[in-house]
Amino acid sequence: MYYYPLQPPYFLLLVGLLIALTSGFALSGTLKVIVEKWPSDRSENIQPRSSLKQLFVPFIGITAGACLFLSSGLAIFGFPSSLALGIGLPISLLTCLLVWLQLNSMLLFVERQGMQSLDLDSLP
Repeated sequence: MYYYPLQPPYFLLLVGLLIALTSGFALSGTLKVIVEKWPSDRSENIQPRSSLKQLFVPFIGITAGACLFLSSGLAIFGFPSSLALGIGLPISLLTCLLVWLQLNSMLLFVERQGMQSLDLDSLP
């Protein structure tokens, strides 16, 4: 009646988690470098698209790691592999697409308004 995998993909779960974490650290470091370069290069017109190109590869790593982690987790909890991938892939791709669009809009907003516009503590 129940589906129990003979060998649950615990290894793939850990690999997906490690891929997402290391790519997240790479994205964080790249984002810090990009933001630190903005005030010194304010006289030059920096294109935000060029900074997004630098962030794309680590972000793809986060997406792949999240997809692998989610699909493996579903397979561990009893979903067949094809169904786990069929659920995990669209959820992780859609979520990462929405996060990418939000990151893009926030970088453009900071580019136009400055970093002080993100200070939420000063709001009444």
